[in-house]
Amino acid sequence: MWSWVLHRVTGATIFFFLFVHVLDTALVRVSPQAYNEILDTYKTPLIGLMELGLVACVLYHAFNGIRVILIDFWWKGPRYQRQMLWGVAGAWVLIMVPVFVVIGIHMSERFL
Repeated sequence: MWSWVLHRVTGATIFFFLFVHVLDTALVRVSPQAYNEILDTYKTPLIGLMELGLVACVLYHAFNGIRVILIDFWWKGPRYQRQMLWGVAGAWVLIMVPVFVVIGIHMSERFL
């Protein structure tokens, strides 16, 4: 049940990001100066943490989506759903560690 809830939350988070991204990109046609000001606000530590959260959401959503597809379309899927959930968690952690390091390096270069 919690994997389903987390899948929905990450999907909504990704949708919200895409909505904001389309809006701020469309702003360049209205006012390039306002667009540049918005981009300057994106260079803050808070937004850096939000970028890290976005990557975490996209990775979990993608890995869990593959798990859901396997549960639905593989005849052994329901039997191995718990093991696949642990596989999703393990793959997520394995990829998030280097992502955290890389984004942390970029954030430290930007803010120090």
